[in-house]
Amino acid sequence: MAFALTIGGVTFLMAVIWGSPLVELMRRFKLGAQIRIDGPNTHMTKMGTPTMGGILIVGWVVIISIMVNIVQIVQDLEIAESIIIPLGVMVAYAILGGIDDYLGIYPRPHGEKGMRARVKIWFQLGIAFVATAVLYWVVNDGHGWVAVPTIPILLDVGIFYIPMAVIIIAGTANAVNITDGLDGLAGIIAATAFAAYGIIALLRDQQFLVIFCFITVGACFAFLWFNAHPAQMFMGDVGSQALGGALGVVALMTNQWLILPIIAIVPIATMLSSTIQVLYFKATGGKRLFKMAPLHHHFEAIGWGETQIVQRWWLIGLLSAMIGIALAQI
Repeated sequence: MAFALTIGGVTFLMAVIWGSPLVELMRRFKLGAQIRIDGPNTHMTKMGTPTMGGILIVGWVVIISIMVNIVQIVQDLEIAESIIIPLGVMVAYAILGGIDDYLGIYPRPHGEKGMRARVKIWFQLGIAFVATAVLYWVVNDGHGWVAVPTIPILLDVGIFYIPMAVIIIAGTANAVNITDGLDGLAGIIAATAFAAYGIIALLRDQQFLVIFCFITVGACFAFLWFNAHPAQMFMGDVGSQALGGALGVVALMTNQWLILPIIAIVPIATMLSSTIQVLYFKATGGKRLFKMAPLHHHFEAIGWGETQIVQRWWLIGLLSAMIGIALAQI
């Protein structure tokens, strides 16, 4: 743990040094955010703020993870699995999110912004399936392990592990992505969740997974240095999808994926609020259950301040992470 925390601190220092040059670089390339016209009016002032800042997180997680583990990765395949799988998923989702971000800034000739939803979801599921296949057949030797609170042994759910794991990885990627709507929100929630799973991995003696988690925490903190309200840059899909996908993988690798909805309660609730809003709108012929979706925008609409929401959501995320760690020890 001492080594993991130290490396997390080093990651923060290295990344935060390069944060300002990255902001300037994104401004020069005019990688500014496009704000939804149906979103809160207060967000219009954010138009043009550099987006795709998640590159700062993903880039330094990749660099530090490889530097710290290069010798072990070459010498020991089992150790390599602990690093390469979450890192590979993070990079794959970052590339997918980066393409989506770029198409959002520079729309196609007919004016459509971002990737088509049906195209993006198939890519997300494809990445999740590849990761799941490696976890199931290589890491778990054909077993679908899951830890259940109060049961002292791991249970094997068999082949059902595959569809559940695919949903967990792709679903968490989308959940964190939807949560990325307020200055500082997605970064601090993701950092809290990774810290929780880092502690859980420590309890399971998965030392290299512990290191990966706290490297990610350090990179998230560096990003938050520039994303604190008022944000100098936004995370974008390149960061939010990458963090969510990697979080899902970490939950699966610790076998503690049943408690993921507790540890990641804020992203899960945020995604559910958007889903419920759409279903309710269609079922009632145009009525809205929430004033605005996702959930954080609803509270903005009823008068809560942006910083107030972020701080309260972080308190909820911190408490839920504590509960999740407790459940992992029962």
